[in-house]
Amino acid sequence: MTDPQPIRVLVVEDEPVLRGTVVNYLERAGLTCRGIADGLEAVDTARDWQPEVVVLDLGLPGLDGIEVCRRIRTFSDCYVLMLTARAEELDTLVGLSVGADDYMTKPFSARELVARVQVLLRRPRRDAPHAAPTRWVFGDLVVLPDSREALVDGNPVDLTRTEFDLLQALARRPRTVLTRHQLTTEVWGGDRGGDDHLVDVHVANLRRKLGDDPASPRYITTVRGVGHRMGSGS
Repeated sequence: MTDPQPIRVLVVEDEPVLRGTVVNYLERAGLTCRGIADGLEAVDTARDWQPEVVVLDLGLPGLDGIEVCRRIRTFSDCYVLMLTARAEELDTLVGLSVGADDYMTKPFSARELVARVQVLLRRPRRDAPHAAPTRWVFGDLVVLPDSREALVDGNPVDLTRTEFDLLQALARRPRTVLTRHQLTTEVWGGDRGGDDHLVDVHVANLRRKLGDDPASPRYITTVRGVGHRMGSGS
């Protein structure tokens, strides 16, 4: 029997002690890691090594984490977990808008970081086998959970894994309003303590990619003070 391929995690952090600690904890959890301090080197390594997860600091010298994430997203759909020590909320939101899946604010527990990475890795992959084809249709939008695809007017929409997970969570219960807490628990796992920013930014990304007007949405509607649900598509 062939041994399973090791899960590769690229840790991009310019602080040597923190980088070493994160790498050590991830390796103790059975993951294969590389630690890098430079943004440009991180992009090259992600392209050549093809990690399943990138743990990415926002505050890198030279090429910052936001630009690193943007470049990685041009060739990889790996999970990206961003780290930030900045107090400005905007930095985190911008990081999510360029394709990051999750974020953590420093200081953080290395054990919690490992748990976050493991939650990301438990999500189904694009090529995971399924028993039977299924589809959900909302006007011109078709969601195909088996192939993890979304089509608008027959054209595929380029979604990150997290964006598709969020769309699928809404699409499978089209008449149900899901609170932000329900969505963070279902998509990101665990108790995130009411972290609304993850949902709000990813919903905005989904609407933009689906061509959904936020002032008059057809696909994803917001119920003020409650949460989000799928629209009819008309």
